Amino acid sequence: MRERRSAKERKTRETEIRVELDLDGRGTYEVSTGVAFFDHMLESFAKHALFDLRLAAKGDLAVDAHHTVEDVGIALGEAFRAALGSAEGIRRYASFVLPMAESKVEVAVDVSNRPYLVYRVDLANDRIGGFDVSLVEDFLYAFSQNAGLDLHVELRYGKSPHHVIEAVFKGLARALREAVEIDPRVEGLPSVKGAL
Repeated sequence: MRERRSAKERKTRETEIRVELDLDGRGTYEVSTGVAFFDHMLESFAKHALFDLRLAAKGDLAVDAHHTVEDVGIALGEAFRAALGSAEGIRRYASFVLPMAESKVEVAVDVSNRPYLVYRVDLANDRIGGFDVSLVEDFLYAFSQNAGLDLHVELRYGKSPHHVIEAVFKGLARALREAVEIDPRVEGLPSVKGAL
C-alpha cells in the first residue's frame, strides 16, 4: 500500500499556510495558526483521527480570524484529498456520536468526492473567549468542499459552546478515522460506479 501522506501550501494576500498530513499516522501534531482555540481544536482532531498533522498558518488576524480559519479548511481539505489518493479499499462511510460533558454531537461522513455540508449546530452563546463559533461552519464547509466529503454535523443537545465545538472536532476525527481505514474485504473502490 502506498503512503497516504501529502504536503500542501496556500498563499494569498490574506494568508500563508503550509500543511503536512499523514492519514496513517499516530496522532502527532504541530499546529500554529495564531488562533489559540482553533489550534486546540486542530490538535484534538489530529490526535483522535490518528492523523499526523503539521500545520503552520499566518493570517491577517488584526482584521479578523475568518480568513485564517477558512483558508486552513481549504488547505487541510486539499491535503486530505491528495493524501487519500485513489481511495481504493477504504470503508468510505462512517459516523460517530461523541459526548462531551453535557453535550452530544453526531458526525456522519461519506468520503465520496461529492462534497456537501449539513451543519445543524445552533448555540445561544456564540463566543469561546475571543473565538467566533460561527467560524467553525466556515471551516467545515471549506474542508468538506476541498476534501470531497459529504459531511453532516448535528448537535443532539448541549449548552457550553466549548464542549459542543470540541465534540464536533473530535466526532469528525473519529468518523474520518474509520471512513479512511483500509477494509481488507474491499477490492478496488467502494462504489458501483468505478470512481469516486
